[in-house]
Amino acid sequence: MAAAQAQAQTPDLPGKGVSVQPLQSSIAEETFQTLLVSRALAKLGYDVKPIKEVEYATAHVAIANGDATFMADHWDPLHADFYKNAGGDAKLYRQGEYSNNAAQGYLIDKKTADQYKITNIEQLKDPKIAKIFDTDGDGKADLTGCTPGWGCEAAIEFQLSAYKLRDTVTHVQGSYAALMADTITRYKAGKPILYYTWTPFWVSAELRPGKDVVWLQVPFTALPGDQSKMKTALPDGRNYGFPLNTQKIVANKAFTDKNPAAAKLFEVMRLPVGDINAENLAMKNGQNKPADIERHTDAWIKAHQKTFDGWIAQAQAAGK
Repeated sequence: MAAAQAQAQTPDLPGKGVSVQPLQSSIAEETFQTLLVSRALAKLGYDVKPIKEVEYATAHVAIANGDATFMADHWDPLHADFYKNAGGDAKLYRQGEYSNNAAQGYLIDKKTADQYKITNIEQLKDPKIAKIFDTDGDGKADLTGCTPGWGCEAAIEFQLSAYKLRDTVTHVQGSYAALMADTITRYKAGKPILYYTWTPFWVSAELRPGKDVVWLQVPFTALPGDQSKMKTALPDGRNYGFPLNTQKIVANKAFTDKNPAAAKLFEVMRLPVGDINAENLAMKNGQNKPADIERHTDAWIKAHQKTFDGWIAQAQAAGK
C-alpha cells in the first residue's frame, strides 16, 4: 500500500519504493550493459540492489521465479532453451533489442589459414590439418572453447559430433579468459591458434578478424534443441555455424506487469555493439575494477545524454 501510494504521489518516479535485483553471469564484461540498465532504473526511482553473479541457466530460473528481477544479457537464440525451460513467455518478459548483430564462431590465425588454405572447420577431419593446432602433443587439434554453463558449449559439442570432428579435435574448456590469454600468447609467438569467440567482446579487438585471424565456415548448419530450425547462412552464402544473436533484457513477467515504466524501459534501451567492444577493450587493457566500469557507464550516459533522457521519458510516460 505504501509503495502504491508513493508511486501515485510521484509520477516522475514510478519506481519509488520498489526494489530491483539485477543478475549477470560471471563474464565481467557484461557489467557495463547491466549497470547501464541499473542506472536507468535508479533514475526512475527504483531501489536497485548490487548485481549478483549467477550463470545463465540458473539466472533464467531465478528471474522466472521472482527471486531476481532482470538480466541484461539474454542471448537470443543462443539461450532459447534456458528461456523455454524457465517458463518462457508465461513467466518471463523480453521485449525490444538491447544490442543486436552479435556474431560467434570459430577462428584460426590468418598465417596458417593462408599457408594451408583452411577455410572450413570440416577440414580438421584430416588428421594432418588437425595436428597443426595440437598444443599438448596428442596429435589432435586443441580448440579453445566455451565455459560450461554459458550455452555456447552445448552448440560446440553438438557440432563436433555433427561434423565428425571427435577423433581429431579436443574441445578445451575451463576459464575462458585464462584459455584465451594462453591462446593470444601462442599467437604472439607465431604459433597456430584455433578458438571459439563471440562479439561484442574484447578478443576481436585484440585478434582482428581479416587481419590477424579469419572466421572458419562450417559445412552445414547444426544446432541443438530449439535452435535446430535456425538458419545460420548469411545472405552472401557464408556460414559460420551460428545465427547472429540479439542481446535482450529478460525480466520477471509479474514485475513488468506491475511496473509498466520498467517494462517500457527494457523495451526501448539500445546499446551499439561497437560501444560494448570499446568498453570491453578498456577492461582488457587494465580498466577492469568495479570503479572503472562505473566510470565507463557514467561516461557513456554523459556522452549520450539525449538518448538516455529519451529512454527515461518514454518509461515515465508508460508509468503514468
